Amino acid sequence: MRSLNDKERFNQAAACLCPNIQKKLMPLSFKLSDSAQEIKLRVNRLLAIVCPDITYYVTENGGLTSAPLNNAMLTVTRADIADTFQNICNFSVYTRQSEIVNGFVTVYGGHRAGICGTAVADNDKITNVRDISSINIRIAREHRGCALSLINKLGELDGGVLICGAPCSGKTTVLRDLARIISTEKNKNVSLIDERGELAGTSLGVFQNDIGMCDVFDCYKKSVAMMQAIRSMAPEIIICDEIGSGDDIKAVEHSVNSGVVLIATVHSSNADELRRKNNIRQIIQTGAFSKIVFLSSKNTPGQVERILKVGEVFDF
Repeated sequence: MRSLNDKERFNQAAACLCPNIQKKLMPLSFKLSDSAQEIKLRVNRLLAIVCPDITYYVTENGGLTSAPLNNAMLTVTRADIADTFQNICNFSVYTRQSEIVNGFVTVYGGHRAGICGTAVADNDKITNVRDISSINIRIAREHRGCALSLINKLGELDGGVLICGAPCSGKTTVLRDLARIISTEKNKNVSLIDERGELAGTSLGVFQNDIGMCDVFDCYKKSVAMMQAIRSMAPEIIICDEIGSGDDIKAVEHSVNSGVVLIATVHSSNADELRRKNNIRQIIQTGAFSKIVFLSSKNTPGQVERILKVGEVFDF
């Protein structure tokens, strides 16, 4: 399949915005498409475009500045937020309710729109989010070949790999390319667990991202999908993003006992932070992972900082 370039990715993500903001932002794609990571809308605040080393703000006349100018800036209105929210839900808020209560909606192409507002709760469980006040659109990137260096450094995949990094460090981008390489060039049977729809970017059963020859479990809960994959698809390798919930522990243990190699990511900037995550400690104790990869900061997305053996990080 054809890989979308950065301009197309940026325009695809910007298409989620309301018309009022779209018409100001689209002409700026030539400057922003290569580096923009997030588009942030906050009610009655300036429209912000977050790049690795700078945040831009949009002026009323369609310009860009890193230093807001008095009475000359594009301010996001409540109507802009409401219209954008309808767009990201494809004008069917009810059908996206399960995602909304988790704080994000994955849109066409695998871009993720984070939302926040006023929680509606029932017995301490969030059942809805109303009065949306902020929307953060994280632009999904596809960089074919970005995981080649990591694959070469890992060597034979005779044990699981846990990829760690801070937000915006490129974990999902690297994971997507690993899935492509392992399922095609390495000719492995791979099940891709895409709980949030960010890896394959599936739309109506069609993958928008190149994830090779993987079997994709789209929008399944990770723990459920792992069990189903082992029962139905006979994977050699299971790949999933952001592991670490209590439910994941049993599923990971079952995967290990079934002889499946697991490749997963977790939010963690360094070894000390990783060791403080109790669920991760329990997952590590299952024997699911033999190597831990740490990515560099968000200024170098996808760049490997170091690769350690599990025993160099955890001492049980």
